[in-house]
Amino acid sequence: MNENVENVKIKVLDHSTKVKNGVMRVGFAAIAIMVEIAWLVAVFVLLTEYYLLVSAGTKVFAVILVLALYSTNKNSAIKFTWIMLILLSPIFGIVLYLLVGLSGTTKRMKNRFYVTHKELLPEISPFDTRSVLPDQEIFAAPVPRNEIYGSVNSVDEISASVDPYIELAHKDKALFNISRYITRQSNYPLYRVDELEFYPDSLKALQALKEGLKTAEHFIFMEYHAIDNKVHWNEIQDILAEKAAQGVEVRVIYDDMGSFGFINTDFVHTLASLGIKCWVFNPMIPFINMFLNNRDHRKITVIDGKIAFSGGYNLVDYYFDTTKKYGHWKDSGIRLTGEAVNSMTYTFLEMWNSIRKNDKKDKDVRKYFVPYDNKAGEGSRADRGYIQPYADSPLFSEPLAENVYISIIDQAKDYIYLSTPYLIITDEMKRALTMAAKRGVDVRIVTPGIPDKKLVYRVTRSYYGALVKSGVRIFEYTPGFYHGKQCVSDDKTGVCGTINFDYRSLYHHFENACILYECPVVMEIKKDFEDTFTECREVTLEQIRKRSVVMRLVDNVLRLFAPMM
Repeated sequence: MNENVENVKIKVLDHSTKVKNGVMRVGFAAIAIMVEIAWLVAVFVLLTEYYLLVSAGTKVFAVILVLALYSTNKNSAIKFTWIMLILLSPIFGIVLYLLVGLSGTTKRMKNRFYVTHKELLPEISPFDTRSVLPDQEIFAAPVPRNEIYGSVNSVDEISASVDPYIELAHKDKALFNISRYITRQSNYPLYRVDELEFYPDSLKALQALKEGLKTAEHFIFMEYHAIDNKVHWNEIQDILAEKAAQGVEVRVIYDDMGSFGFINTDFVHTLASLGIKCWVFNPMIPFINMFLNNRDHRKITVIDGKIAFSGGYNLVDYYFDTTKKYGHWKDSGIRLTGEAVNSMTYTFLEMWNSIRKNDKKDKDVRKYFVPYDNKAGEGSRADRGYIQPYADSPLFSEPLAENVYISIIDQAKDYIYLSTPYLIITDEMKRALTMAAKRGVDVRIVTPGIPDKKLVYRVTRSYYGALVKSGVRIFEYTPGFYHGKQCVSDDKTGVCGTINFDYRSLYHHFENACILYECPVVMEIKKDFEDTFTECREVTLEQIRKRSVVMRLVDNVLRLFAPMM
């Protein structure tokens, strides 16, 4: 008995040390960022005090930087924010842009992603990829060359049982066009649903994930924005360690910034000692790598290429309502099987093989992909609908995820329900939502009732006015924090994934989602929304009009910096 108690004490002390180290690392990184900014600003100020030429040079550089920003293909709101900041305060604006706005990740990683993409694409693409990959502009405009897929006007000449694209085109041309857009821009194909489960509760999703991990025989791939070395992760880690001891290949990716405060640098070595390979995405190294954008926000688990999990939840205790840090934590997830899992395997391996410059690539990737027959056969699977897992990336030349959402909104006829923890939207998204409401579509958005980030919550609420005045209905989840990222429209289309309605998810981060067409699970997502509405308070015009002039002024100032949040 005493020995057991002592072991418990050791584990508690060990965990406390890890948490302490993690918090210290967060504090050190924050101080390092402030020191670096202060040092650079001080250098510029001192130089400008003594050297007029340097002062003039700084202003000239600011103008050149503004012109360069203006000519980029970035979203206009993002460009405006940086241009305004640089012109108002050239020294501070330039320094901040170099640290935060300028992405070193994109330039540094694009070539590696291209090579990996070219190697992996044949494993999932139903098209002749030789004509898809002419050069490194693959991330700009990859258009598949395929007669059946391209000749949309002649779909009646092809048997609908041959190809899921043609089958979907027969059922709903608008949905087919969305699917075609995703494939053309990212090469992620459309599949018929094999087995699909939707979890409206993140704890149920976690339990299913743990059970799935126990069935692994060959490999386990896990990629998450945040991992917290506490109760639930420790249970997962025990399963992974057991599987690794059995000869199962286990790989883990986590985002360094997303896991700040949760784990420390010893985490990788701990997993390695258990036979688990672990890599960190875009590690924050004070004074060396301080780029804050382009984080890995994905949540993916792949087991043997046969089962995959995804959703809004990270592997952090309070995501599963273990603690009441933000009231009740509401999140969702999905489990899928069949050939669609290959797309999620592809997403993971592309990141794994591109994440480091000098690491050896997988020599034989085919063993991770399970061959399937994507034909309908007797038609039983055609009744289960269609699924298209896809990933978005800042390496793409256009905002894929935002365009998918806007397409669904534009094509909604009866209703569209959306949920997001952060509502910080572009003018394009706002116009799509308000136009849908003005057309008579029932547009509803669920946001948190209790914030996890008060400043971001304030900015989220600043968008309510224009939306509600146009007929969009906003529902705040009163029991706590709503973290789910999903939508459903017209009983036909659903989305579940990691993509928030904010600039970071839509423009800066690596994300993933599954879009569902003509699928029974769509109705389960709809029911989850309907149940959620009963636990929400609806935002009214009267509440919005009661805001003071000072509050409105503060909100307008905060909105200027929304693209940075």
